[in-house]
Amino acid sequence: MSRRRKKKSQHEEHMSESWLLPYSDLLTLLLALFIVLFAMSSVDSSKFDKISRAFNMAFEGGTGVFQNPSPMPEDRLTGIKGEEGTDKEKEKEKEKKPADMEKEKLSDIQEKMNAYIAENELDGKLDTSLTDGGLLLTIRDNVLFDSGIAEVRKGDEDVAREIASLLVMEPPRNIMISGHTDNVPIQNVEYESNWELSVMRAVNFMKLLLENEKLNPALFSANGFGEYKPVVSNETEAGKARNRRVEILILPQTSLVEATQ
Repeated sequence: MSRRRKKKSQHEEHMSESWLLPYSDLLTLLLALFIVLFAMSSVDSSKFDKISRAFNMAFEGGTGVFQNPSPMPEDRLTGIKGEEGTDKEKEKEKEKKPADMEKEKLSDIQEKMNAYIAENELDGKLDTSLTDGGLLLTIRDNVLFDSGIAEVRKGDEDVAREIASLLVMEPPRNIMISGHTDNVPIQNVEYESNWELSVMRAVNFMKLLLENEKLNPALFSANGFGEYKPVVSNETEAGKARNRRVEILILPQTSLVEATQ
């Protein structure tokens, strides 16, 4: 009886120790598995964190939905607005550039005219000025016309031809010839009003200019304003003399483009 119990106890002890080996192997495998999983999870967590932040910014604007419902980060929105502003500024610069270039060209033409005026001692009789409408050349009526007469004096036709040569430009521009008078009623049978006199002076002067074959008649126009657009008061003789004039307005090239469209 004692032998059987002894054998049974020995057998139980032997069986109780046998499971330790597979158990230790299992623990080793589990430890290795957890190490691998931990290594993998540490790498994926950074990726997941980046993805999470990207989705968070895309759907919540980087904060809570109610705090900032914008579907795009603020810095990105600012960048887009900045790009739109830059594009608008570039468009404005492009719009300004042709106008600025044309103004410079008209300024060059003005210098040539001023040189001609100085060379021929016509200061006080001819005058140039850059205006919003273009380059304006003003000619006193006593330079070209006798009182009450619309035809250019024979002795002054060369002056008109010299002015015509100054109007040959590349590219060509629209040119307006305007006649003006003082407020003294005209007293002859040929013209019933200062209006008619101013128109005919502009037309006759324009015809003389267009004798230059390099000028395109299609770009010229003539009109008369009579006494209705004075530059100074007609109360003095000096003022009346200034108001009696012929004006040549050289329009910017942009105006020519707009007129042909």
